Amino acid sequence: MPIFSRQFQTAFSITSRPKNRFMLTVFKKVCYFLLTSFLITLSVQSHSQTKKDEPFTIENYYKVKWGYADEFIDLWKKNHYPLLKKAQEKGDIIRVVAEKPKLHSGEDTRWDFKVTIVFKNAELAFDPNLTTTYKQQLYPDLDKLTKDEQHRFELLLAHWDVMIENVELK
Repeated sequence: MPIFSRQFQTAFSITSRPKNRFMLTVFKKVCYFLLTSFLITLSVQSHSQTKKDEPFTIENYYKVKWGYADEFIDLWKKNHYPLLKKAQEKGDIIRVVAEKPKLHSGEDTRWDFKVTIVFKNAELAFDPNLTTTYKQQLYPDLDKLTKDEQHRFELLLAHWDVMIENVELK
């Protein structure tokens, strides 16, 4: 009998020794984890391949310190929106819609500014360099842009993104 086979059989044989039972439990858990990971990967890949060319929508919510919402929106329109417009001109973004609530809500559900971006596809939505090439083009003084953006984020209390999927109604 080969040595590997004997060691494997010895290590994973079910005996009354606690060490062997522990090793068998660990082996089962590792196999289960690997199989589950493999199946999830296959599922995600097949799902992304079927939806590769479908538009992908993300809603960005911003909760700003009280009294600073207008300043935040002005900074967003001045520094971030032109980058999104360039990506839209290129065709990477289909639509950008910005909204703010007309009435106030409770503090726990409050948001001050919402931007809905419809990307050409999910891959572009998660491209970290989507607008990088336009920064130099639009903002020759990158230090000022960096300071303005830092100030804009200092005004934030919270920010969250929601990926949106259409529900078909029949």
